[in-house]
Formats: sequence, C-alpha cells, structure tokens
Amino acid sequence: MESGWLTTGARTREFEATFAEFVGSAHAVALNSATAALHLGLEAFGVGAGDEVIVPTWTFTASAEVIVYRGARPVLVDVEGETLNASLEAIVAAITPRTRAVMAVHIAGRPMAVRELVGELSPRGIAVIEDTAHAFPSRIGGASGPLAGTVGAVGAYSFYATKTITTGEGGMLVTDDPAIADRARLMSLHGISHDAWKRYTAAGSWYYEVEDAGFKYNMTDMAAAMGLVQLSRAEELLSARRELAATYALRIARSSVGDLIELPTDAPDGSHAWHLYIVRLALERLTLDRGQVIDGLKELGIGTSVHFIPLHLHPYYRRDWGYRAPDFPVASHEYQRVISLPIWPGMSTADIERVVRGLVVVVGGARR
Repeated sequence: MESGWLTTGARTREFEATFAEFVGSAHAVALNSATAALHLGLEAFGVGAGDEVIVPTWTFTASAEVIVYRGARPVLVDVEGETLNASLEAIVAAITPRTRAVMAVHIAGRPMAVRELVGELSPRGIAVIEDTAHAFPSRIGGASGPLAGTVGAVGAYSFYATKTITTGEGGMLVTDDPAIADRARLMSLHGISHDAWKRYTAAGSWYYEVEDAGFKYNMTDMAAAMGLVQLSRAEELLSARRELAATYALRIARSSVGDLIELPTDAPDGSHAWHLYIVRLALERLTLDRGQVIDGLKELGIGTSVHFIPLHLHPYYRRDWGYRAPDFPVASHEYQRVISLPIWPGMSTADIERVVRGLVVVVGGARR
C-alpha cells in the first residue's frame, strides 16, 4: 500500500514469475479468478459456436458456464464412484467430431488421471484444460511428479478465500505455450495491447491499442502481494491439510459411527490436496437423510456443506440442455449422501474431535 500502486503492476508480474517457477510452467497469467482462467483458456483455443467441451457433471458451475460463455455446448459426463472425478472411459465415450476441449476437474483436491487423458486426447487434437481450483499444490505420481495443472495445455488455479493459498479473490492461468499466454494476457485486460498498465508509469506511454474485445479479468497488486506471501507457505499449508485428513480418518474410524460413514480415499500416489473432506453417509442404515444430518450438525454449531450439487440436477442444465438424473446414475446416487466436513489449516485436533462427537450424536442417534 505504501508503494501507491494498488492495481495490476510490478507486484502482479512478480507473483506470475514466482508462481510459474513454483509449478514448473513456462508462463503464468495472474487473474481475478480461476473462472477467468478457464474462460481465457477456451478463448485462446478458439472454442466457439458449434463446438463441444466435455465436463464432469460433478463440479462447480464455473467449469461449465465458461463453455456457454463461448457459445459452445457443455457435454456433461458421469463420474467415478470412489473419486467423484470423471473417468477416462466416460470422457472418451463422449467424444464427437465437434469436441474441441475437455475440462479435467480435480474434485476435492484428488487429481484425476490427467496424464492418461492427455495421452489419449493429444493425438486427436483435443485440448485438455485442467480445472485445478481444488488441487494446488498436488504432485501427480509422487514427489518428483508434475504439479496438477501443468499436465494439460492450460491449468487454472483458484486463490479464493477457502483455497490452500488465497488472495481473497484471484486465480492463475499457466501454460507452456507462449501463444496461449500472450492471448490470455491480452484478453485479460480489455484486449488492450501488451503492458498497457505501464501507461501510468514513467516507462509507459499514453498510447494504446485495442486489439480485440477483451475482458476485465486482471489481478491487483494488492492481491498479488498477498499471493506472494501465501505461496511461500504453500507446502506448509498442504502438509497441515494432509495431517487434518489423516486425523479425521483415524478419529471417525475409531468412533461408534465408523460403520455409518464412508471416508474419502487418497490417490495411490498420495497426491490428494484435501481442499475438501467429503464423507458419505450409509443412508440405508439411517433414519435421517443427508439434509437432516446437516441440520442436526448445524444445531451443534458445526457447519458443513455439499460439494457439489451435480450440474445435471440444476434447472438451467435441465431446461436449456436437456440433461436428466437417470443419465448420470453414479453422480445422482452419490449426491444424496455426501457431506463436506470442515477442514482448514488452522484447525486443531480438538476441533476435529468436536466434529466427530457431533457426528456420533447426530448420525449415531439415527442408526436403524
């Protein structure tokens, strides 16, 4: 703040360079959201009217709405029961001659099989855009593997308030393709010629050119300053989340309701970032439904949520695109029994024990 420069400037460029080095990508473009990164990724590939983009039904609406922004059709696919990620088989089965790209979503922080997906789709000329909003900083395949978000042609990261690192609101597009990076940078600030922000500095000029009809997606230096500090703590914050997930698993499994709650699983390579801790209720053995369990926990002062209501169940995707629940049997079934328990790096073991005691009261009290 003392610098006097609050919007996009030198601190934002520093954050981009530092983030690109951290994840191992050639280019990074700082933006105001991961939604903006997904949108600009599609735009850079020229996705437009008449095209199709495959996206899992189990995701936040941003993953699909950006497809609609481009005038293309969102082609929803069902998910795997264990991971809630789209399977390679489901994606391949949905490919048509109109398929231009696939949104590879890493739900809850567990990376999907993105390397296999890229290997399958690259020869077909289909772009893979990684929605990595939940999965930073997961490494795929172990400590020496690539970070989620750097395997596809474009990776989109979120720095929203609840994410592993945060700038309050914010996101980042990463790519190894200089043409994509240049296009994203141009379109992120009204389509104005490169480095237009410098026109307010001694090194800049009053003259600029509008090269295309762009968007207002730039990150501020205020947010970037926060991001730089947060990035230095990324591994620490990831470690904290993994410890919390392990503690949850141990405490729930040892509780009296361990048989009524199905725990989330890590990937075989241990790459889960644990942005969310999604458990599932054995509803067939309970007298309460998922909504009643959430209400019961709320009465005890324990806030939970549902991530996510599958897209095919929302009015817009049913009305405008014709999707129906029977078309997605796995997602439709699993949605009825998922609950996201509280998880954030500042939680203590005592906090987790309080949540588990609440589950014992509410879920245990509903045992058939």
